[in-house]
Amino acid sequence: MDLLVIGGAGYIGSVVAGQLLAAGHRVTVYDNLVNGHRAAVPDGAAFVHGDVLDLDTLIRVLRRGFDGVLHFAALSLVGESVAEPARYFRTNVGGTVNVIEAMRATGTPRLVFSSTAAVYGVPDEVPIPETAPLRPISPYGASKLATDTLIGYAAAAHGIAAVSLRYFNVAGAWGGLGEDHRPETHLIPLALQVALGQRPHLAIFGSDYPTPDGTCIRDYLHVEDLGHAHLLALEAAQPGQHRIYNLGNGAGFSVREVIETARRVTGHPIPTVAAPRRAGDPPVLVASSERIRAELGWEPRKPDLETIIADAWEWTRAHPHGYPE
Repeated sequence: MDLLVIGGAGYIGSVVAGQLLAAGHRVTVYDNLVNGHRAAVPDGAAFVHGDVLDLDTLIRVLRRGFDGVLHFAALSLVGESVAEPARYFRTNVGGTVNVIEAMRATGTPRLVFSSTAAVYGVPDEVPIPETAPLRPISPYGASKLATDTLIGYAAAAHGIAAVSLRYFNVAGAWGGLGEDHRPETHLIPLALQVALGQRPHLAIFGSDYPTPDGTCIRDYLHVEDLGHAHLLALEAAQPGQHRIYNLGNGAGFSVREVIETARRVTGHPIPTVAAPRRAGDPPVLVASSERIRAELGWEPRKPDLETIIADAWEWTRAHPHGYPE
């Protein structure tokens, strides 16, 4: 298939673009490079410098003829979304309005969308199924929920074959591609930066949550497994339907457990300091992926935290300053 990967110069988008190429698809990456990196665009992919807020450029690109769109472009920092909610809705919801309008204008039939577990807010049950109440507690989560809702209506109205994949925490590396955010806010790469000597310590944001050790619990998924789910979703998408799948390995790990595992993998003490809770952080987010396992046959191949961190550590040591600019 000919596929447009929007946000394909970012962490997850670049890995999925690389996996699509490896599977024999033709790939064009569309990215504004605000948070992505030109060096992260996989070899063999075409590149277009463009923004999701630029409808005219999206239409012009899609008129070249594509079989589907994989949409990763979004603002995704929970704390920042609390401070700048309008910006998050403009980019995340407004950008997806443009993607859908461009797909309609060009007859592009398939959409796989990068959604989030943040749509569930503080869940009533763990692991969280797709049927759980949707109660986001941050503007980021609310913007993604609004986008999922929009996609559902657009699929029904215009015959688009759409799948939303709701991620939990993603880490690891694949095919020479890894995680390089600037600034970095994710726990595992921050811990690895401490191990490299680039930071003096690691902050633990809140130690009084209602969890066994007082720190937040999250479901960590290897980026390689996440990418595989996108390929399955692309093949499974059906005209006029909007499918929604949670993605996770089903095992929750606390912040302290992640840090202890990083210490074992790196051999570094990784000092920590206490910090206040961050706005919009639920105590526990762990996915139930039973639906995608049953319907698409997806299984995480690298579910253990040590492997996830070891792969991330290998990439980080090879790229101590991230991608070249």
